[in-house]
Amino acid sequence: MYSSTPLTMATVEHCLFCFEALSANLEKRTPMTLSQVQSSWNSYPNGLEEEEALSSAQDGDVEAVARLAPRNPALQRLAESRNSAISSGSSTPASNSSGSSSNTFANESAITTPGTSTDSFSPVGLNPRKTRQRGNEITESPLFVTWNTISPLTPSSHRSLRGCIGTFSTLPLSTGLSSYSLTSALQDHRFPPITLRELPTLEVSVTLLTDFEPCNDAMDWELGIHGLRITFYAKGRNYGACYLPDVAVEQGWDKEETIVSLMRKAGWGGRREKWRDVADLECERFQGKAESVGYEDYKEWKEWAEK
Repeated sequence: MYSSTPLTMATVEHCLFCFEALSANLEKRTPMTLSQVQSSWNSYPNGLEEEEALSSAQDGDVEAVARLAPRNPALQRLAESRNSAISSGSSTPASNSSGSSSNTFANESAITTPGTSTDSFSPVGLNPRKTRQRGNEITESPLFVTWNTISPLTPSSHRSLRGCIGTFSTLPLSTGLSSYSLTSALQDHRFPPITLRELPTLEVSVTLLTDFEPCNDAMDWELGIHGLRITFYAKGRNYGACYLPDVAVEQGWDKEETIVSLMRKAGWGGRREKWRDVADLECERFQGKAESVGYEDYKEWKEWAEK
C-alpha cells in the first residue's frame, strides 16, 4: 500500500493566490500576499458555505446542501440535482471533475533546453480533482501550476492546456506559487504568454507534490496514484521528463504507454519497441492531489475582498 501525506494538499486559497498573482502582474498592481488571501477566504461566506455543502454532499447530507443552496447558485443546482435523484428513486453520485485535458505534448521542459535534466518541468495538462481540503498548516512544498482555457460551449466545459510548469524543489508556498503562476502563464514555450483579456476564460489548478520514492524499475508505480519523473541516456544525450499523477489515467494509457509517451516528451525518437534498450533509465514516483478554481470564482471572491 502506498502512503500519502494528508496535509500536503492544494487548497482553494492556493488557487486564488495564483489568480491574484497573475491578475496583478497583468494589471500592473501590487498583489495580495498568500496570508492575506488565506485570511480573507476564512471570512468569505460563499467560499466556506460551498466547502461545507460539498463536504455534506459527499457524505450524503442532502438537507445540509438544501439549507445552504438559496444563497449560492452552484449549490442550488446541486440541491436540485439531488432532489431530482431522490424523487426518481435513483442515486446520483457527486462528480468532482469534468471535462478533458489537452492532448498537446511538449518535447521537454518549458524553461530548459531539450535533452537536459532540471528541477523544473512542464507536464501535459491535467483534469484537476476538486479536493476542497483545507491545508493552511503547510507552508512549503514542491509544486506545479497549470492554466487551462475553459470552453463553456463544448460538452462538459472542455479544458485546453494553456500553460503548466512546476518544480520538484521544496519552496515556500508564498513565493513558489507566485513565481510559478507567472512562469507557467507567461513562459511556457509551447504557448504565447497569457494576456489580460484572456483571464475570464481561465481556470487554474495547483498540485502540491509529496511521497517521492525511487522506482525499482519502470513499472514500479501505480496508475491513478503516482506521477512519474524519468531520466535516461541515449545517443550521447541525457533526457528527462515528467507527468503529474492524473495524466496517464485521463489519457487512457497503461504503464508502458505512459513510459513511452514520457520518453517522447523528453525528445527521444527511437522505435517504440526499443524503449527498454536506452541506458540508465531511472524512474521516480510521487503523489499529489490537485485543486482548481475558475476565474468567475476568483472574481466573486476578489470583489468581496475589496469591499
